[in-house]
Amino acid sequence: MTPFEEAAAPAALAMLAEGDGRLEAAVEARLARLGVLFTAHGGSTAFPLDLVPRVIASEEWDHLKVGLAQRVKALNAFVADAYGPRRIVQAGVVPSRVIETADHYEPAMRGVEPPGGVWIGVAGLDLVRDGTGEFLVLEDNLMTPSGFGYAVAAREAVAESLELDAGERPRGLGEVPVLLAGMLRAGAARESEPYLIVLSEGPENGAYWEHVWAAKALGVPLVAPSELELDGDTLKHGPHTVDGVYRRTNADLLSTDVGKLLGPPLRAGTLGVLNAFGTGVGDDKLTHAYVEDMIRFYVGEEPRLRSVPTLDLARRDHLEQALDTFHELVVKPRAGHGGFGVVVCPHAEPEDVAAVREAVRKAPEEWVAQPLVDLSTHPTLVDGALAPRHVDLRPFVFMHGPDHPRVMPGGLTRFATAEGSLVVNSTQEGGFKDTWVMA
Repeated sequence: MTPFEEAAAPAALAMLAEGDGRLEAAVEARLARLGVLFTAHGGSTAFPLDLVPRVIASEEWDHLKVGLAQRVKALNAFVADAYGPRRIVQAGVVPSRVIETADHYEPAMRGVEPPGGVWIGVAGLDLVRDGTGEFLVLEDNLMTPSGFGYAVAAREAVAESLELDAGERPRGLGEVPVLLAGMLRAGAARESEPYLIVLSEGPENGAYWEHVWAAKALGVPLVAPSELELDGDTLKHGPHTVDGVYRRTNADLLSTDVGKLLGPPLRAGTLGVLNAFGTGVGDDKLTHAYVEDMIRFYVGEEPRLRSVPTLDLARRDHLEQALDTFHELVVKPRAGHGGFGVVVCPHAEPEDVAAVREAVRKAPEEWVAQPLVDLSTHPTLVDGALAPRHVDLRPFVFMHGPDHPRVMPGGLTRFATAEGSLVVNSTQEGGFKDTWVMA
């Protein structure tokens, strides 16, 4: 099956076809004014923004929006249940090992009820289109997903540089700061005039520009861990008692210095931390195999948005299926992130496939496998000419309470820079596109 071909914004294609460089110059000037930076794995700090926006039809987005909200609502319920009574395990829907062997499972969070019942403040899911054009969820990112600030920057740089008629304009992104603020307030320990901060380790974090953007959008301090201290079971920022932390550090575990700082007040209920420590149990690659069942269990509905099927290789029947069709699969380490360690068997060298097959045989519980989805393509400017490049979509869901998910229009499209490559991850030199949901 050939890749699905995505729609592009006609206004951008028309301006690029004129070949006078106006669009390129306008976008470059806007990005310079915004000072947007993103540090990829190779050390590049430029914001790799393509000039051709992706277009999603209004009707299709409205369907996706419902599915995204439904999914994150169920995932928040699952994380709460994993650290609570584990009703879903008792019902035989999810094996207990899925929780207890997750790389980011935090036993010390058992019995903790975070303020407002919000574990997942913001979720950034990775969606891909298959050959029929259907959007599927490839991964759920629930710890410190980035990208919504970059999506706003992409919109300001690209769409505002185009000459658009009223009927050509996409849905606006002006509500993103409101969505972000509602998330942080919903998870704060104090409802009335809470003292809120954005926590960042600083410029060493690849998405630091977004940390700065988020603090400005929220109108709250951007704080380094060294500026905070514990006072019994409360967290202090100078003279202020902190009620809510939007945590953007890469320290995702309670055993880290940041975890030791935030963990005691979080467990005592005097501090809200979003996303909370322990949410990684919900975006573990093995957990992904059970999310559709979670939706049925917690929400009582059929999933509106399907997952890319995931094989639980600790199950004998799934392992046998995987070994029988190994050359057709994408094999992922459970503990991996950013696309590292993933082997796309249909495209890999035979010796690499043989090596990962042997690794799976020895420790199947450390791996998952999925069928290869030939990602859709989108017209992308490469060396001055348009060429198809594979893309995915990262939309964002902001939880304004466990039963109140809010979805940002569109999200951030990521594209693979190399011809034929399926690696779109921004940490591996992938690029970004503005994503238009039509009004």
